[in-house]
Amino acid sequence: MISVFGSANMDLVAYVAQAPKPGETITGREFRTIPGGKGANQAIAAARAGADVAFLGAVGDDAFGPGLRAALAEAGVDTAGLRVVPGPSGVAHIVVQDGGDNSIIVVPGANGAVTGPAGRDAEVIARSGALLLQLELPMDAVVAAARISRAAASRAEVILTPAPAAPLPAELVEAVDLIVPNEHEAAALTGRDDPGDALEALLDLVPEAVVTLGVRGALYGSRDGTRLHEPAVPVRAVDTTAAGDTFAGALAVARTEGAAPARALRFASAAAALSVQREGASTSMPYRHEIDRLMEDL
Repeated sequence: MISVFGSANMDLVAYVAQAPKPGETITGREFRTIPGGKGANQAIAAARAGADVAFLGAVGDDAFGPGLRAALAEAGVDTAGLRVVPGPSGVAHIVVQDGGDNSIIVVPGANGAVTGPAGRDAEVIARSGALLLQLELPMDAVVAAARISRAAASRAEVILTPAPAAPLPAELVEAVDLIVPNEHEAAALTGRDDPGDALEALLDLVPEAVVTLGVRGALYGSRDGTRLHEPAVPVRAVDTTAAGDTFAGALAVARTEGAAPARALRFASAAAALSVQREGASTSMPYRHEIDRLMEDL
């Protein structure tokens, strides 16, 4: 099983030809309300890619909360650990330009009320094969979840997507097995703009790292000396909003199934390639049979 301790946001998505400049008002061509949040996205991606997944987090007691829970449940995610707190759910205001590029403003809402694992969360984390973490919850809460995993007898592999990028406490770094930043997050964490140099710097912190490069694929490195570059699957991107979360969720699935690094990267890249051809975050994520079919052609 994969557990995901993370955020759930309702994505308020506007589709435009070109994002507005400061002070400019433009007309969009479409608006959608889509369940998202990096934690919920990764949970749905992993579930659709074939894993048993439990989501641990919070929504508000507003109108968005039930919709976020329903989206997770519909994907087959266990939502017993999704608590309800007073106030609004998290939201993300997303502008998607023609060609797929996007910009995002996240308002944490209920996610900001998560101070750490609660109830049976520790038990769920302790019996998981992998724990997926991001940084859209308060840092102390993320550290607490990682600490539980590290202390468990059957320790879950801790996979961190360091987004939005922020300085990482030593206690979190020590608990992480695999870090999966994009190239901009990797640069922010290491101070090195070249993705290859950033990868090497990340391996000074954690045992394994993947740096995603968008249309240029992904780099993988481990402390045993392995270095890999997985090219991106060439596709026409419509919306890249969920590409990173799809990649991370699918990567976790492949790793818990015992895939070697090269195959795990290819599996995650195939899932991400399918997602960017569709609009939305959670709504764009592919199912296992779709990923397997694409894998046969690679």
